[in-house]
Amino acid sequence: MPAPRDPDPVSDARRVPLPRPGVGASKRRRAEILRVDHAGEYAAVHIYRAQQAVFEGRKGKDAIAADMEEMRGQEAVHLQRFEALLNAEKVRPTVMTPVWRLAAMALGAGTALMGEKVAHACTEAVESVIEEHYADQIAELQDRDPALAAELTKFRDEELAHHDHAVDHGSREAPGYGLLSAVIKAGCRAAIKVSERV
Repeated sequence: MPAPRDPDPVSDARRVPLPRPGVGASKRRRAEILRVDHAGEYAAVHIYRAQQAVFEGRKGKDAIAADMEEMRGQEAVHLQRFEALLNAEKVRPTVMTPVWRLAAMALGAGTALMGEKVAHACTEAVESVIEEHYADQIAELQDRDPALAAELTKFRDEELAHHDHAVDHGSREAPGYGLLSAVIKAGCRAAIKVSERV
């Protein structure tokens, strides 16, 4: 009677499906992108809304109030698009949404109360971070998800227009511009990291 065959570890290993590295990674990454972009646009809407509220109705502030209203309107369109994508793909928004709302309103109102140039410095700082963030996402997605990359490209162009408008209207003449800009940019970058994850 022949001796029992020793198990063949190679053959046995082939029978057990091994986890495939990267399975689901693309879907997870897309969820991160949608979540953080939704958070950014949500915050932008509230920054501009708070700035507009400060300037509106004040003597000599009609032009800047109208600027803030126009930019808020464009950000609201971006926000609606990300809300639609979150709902369609069953991606939850960041749990930090209430915190970002309060922070955005405080930043918007606080900078507007310090004057037009400070409000524009806030716009420049925020939009420069958002523009860089979109540029990174576009480079990441252009081959894998060209449709989303194209939408982000349109949004990025509008963010750049806001940035350039702020510079043209004296953002860099704001008191304490360097420090103010650095602090706002650091806060935006931290919010991006947090919003991707939670």
